[in-house]
Amino acid sequence: MTAQLDKRLHAFRGDLADETLRGKVTSEQFVAGVSARVSSTFADILDKPDEHAGLQTQILFGHDVKVFERKDGWAWIQRSDDGYMGYIREDCLGPGNSEPTHMVLAQRTFLYPDTDLKHPRVGYRSMGSKVTVTNTTTNRGTEYGLLDTGEAIIARHLIEIGTWQSDYVSVAETLLHTPYLWGGDTGFGIDCSGLVFLSQMLCGNTVLRDSDMQEATAGAEIPFDEHALQRGDLIFWKGHVGIMQDGETLLHANGHTMNVALEPLRDAVDRIGYLYGQPTMARRF
Repeated sequence: MTAQLDKRLHAFRGDLADETLRGKVTSEQFVAGVSARVSSTFADILDKPDEHAGLQTQILFGHDVKVFERKDGWAWIQRSDDGYMGYIREDCLGPGNSEPTHMVLAQRTFLYPDTDLKHPRVGYRSMGSKVTVTNTTTNRGTEYGLLDTGEAIIARHLIEIGTWQSDYVSVAETLLHTPYLWGGDTGFGIDCSGLVFLSQMLCGNTVLRDSDMQEATAGAEIPFDEHALQRGDLIFWKGHVGIMQDGETLLHANGHTMNVALEPLRDAVDRIGYLYGQPTMARRF
């Protein structure tokens, strides 16, 4: 007895499963997930506990997970934001003692050892990372946030958690020219559905991660009419999604330009259709 549950979103294997799935799946052992927090710049979520396994998605600094297993340097985790499952390196996890107060809004930003941007950087944070600001101070006209981890960060690169952006397309536009990375979810590299996922995150919204999940659940389905599309509409192909910047222009991370790019929708339809067929659906938030 194993229900038809998506293994990307539910923790179950033949030998181990989430306690909450007892009675829904068959497994040798059921355990409760243990809370932890990502303490590395970001962590790759892989489909197997193997450094050569396929990249499924990523999880950013400061985000919480449930850990169902730690073994041989790997952790089998579920991302708390959207429930995505996979394996990450165990050393990417920390205890998460303090509640995050801010999220990084800039595509990428730096950590400094003190409140002086002329000093050598000591780390990096991507858009969407969660940090805990304990105080702020200004030095030579630049405001810094002082972090619970001991570093300083440029305050204007942050937003307070809860004071979300109102237009996810504007957030996505700031990621123009970001390199394409299959499974990427960060300001260092991103893919088509990751662009939707990350830009919606900065608006306080959670959408599911993969394009097929977004096609099934994001917003509401609308007719695909090239003459009636609006800013923010999602256009889906088999295995691909793009965001309408306006009624004519598509914003998407794609393997053709290998970055986040703008493209006339009609050009994208013709180009993508040659290999993968016509759009399958449009959806509107």
